[in-house]
Amino acid sequence: MRTVELVCSPGLEAAVRAAWDRLAAIGLPSLARNTHPTNRPHLTLASVDAFPPGARERLTALVDAALPVEVRVDRIAVLDGSAPLVWLLHPSPELTALHASVWDVLAEAEGRNPWHEPGRWLPHLSLALRFREADRRLARAVAGIDRPAGAFVAGRSYDGETRTVSPLGGARG
Repeated sequence: MRTVELVCSPGLEAAVRAAWDRLAAIGLPSLARNTHPTNRPHLTLASVDAFPPGARERLTALVDAALPVEVRVDRIAVLDGSAPLVWLLHPSPELTALHASVWDVLAEAEGRNPWHEPGRWLPHLSLALRFREADRRLARAVAGIDRPAGAFVAGRSYDGETRTVSPLGGARG
């Protein structure tokens, strides 16, 4: 599996990590407990089995041209499927356009994740995985004490086979 992800500006990343820490401090599920070196706040634009030939270069050019993209955080929600606890994002026209362009580049890729398809995609920053709906109100009170703003400043791709990330344009780091 390969992803196309956007990485948060330092202030937005710090706000998300602070929410992770607040959840963990009261014993709720939290991504703060994931200590893998690739774990950091990000927005997933697409997930496919593998990039088609030439896609990496085209994706890097798209990200370089589009970033930074400003973002506003909305409410906390529990999504269907694996029940992640997330901070929903207001999709700006710039973010929506970048998302659609990424999917155009990956049109021939096999194993496209339908959750990320234009029209179905809910832009969000994950706070916890396998979250119980019964804990949502407490999580909102603890994690959602503010609605931070920021930007996406870099792109990256996660390789599910090697569990590594590689840059896809924007600021490196």
